[in-house]
Amino acid sequence: MKTSYLFLANGFEEIEALTVIDMMRRAGIDVRTVAITPQPIVTGAHNIPVTADMTIDEVSLADAQWLILPGGMPGSKNLGECAPLVEALKVHATADKPIAAICAAPFVLGVNGILDGRKATCYPGFEAMLHGATVTGHMVEIDGNIITGKGPAAAADFASAIIRHTLGDDAISEVRSGMLLD
Repeated sequence: MKTSYLFLANGFEEIEALTVIDMMRRAGIDVRTVAITPQPIVTGAHNIPVTADMTIDEVSLADAQWLILPGGMPGSKNLGECAPLVEALKVHATADKPIAAICAAPFVLGVNGILDGRKATCYPGFEAMLHGATVTGHMVEIDGNIITGKGPAAAADFASAIIRHTLGDDAISEVRSGMLLD
């Protein structure tokens, strides 16, 4: 299985990032955190510092399985301003590889043409930035290789959708059962 990457920018929503990482690792998926900052320590929206596994300068994303964007502000804005990440997202989307974004972060996909003709969801107030998408308002939206989530309350279901897409129903049932989610 290829490695998946979750990107951390200063101001990221901690529950969205850490829930996804935790659940994917419980499922046995190789997922790494990538700081888009020069240093691996990234501070979340609620002033929680997190040490990423690597920085964006240290990773090659050409062979990545998932590219995952947690939300939060100004984290999502910072992700959208990271040229190497935006380029990787465009290449990944063109190759029809899996991408996931939650909360405010789907706007990064929207303003870069990645959501054209897709169903998507996001944190209320960011709908107009999902250019070309049909915005559903659901907690989690799955459209082919793209999964979007609405916000912090959707973090576990968002992570579950990623795991289900990657490993199937049995794997996510086991993870959710072990976490007492079901």
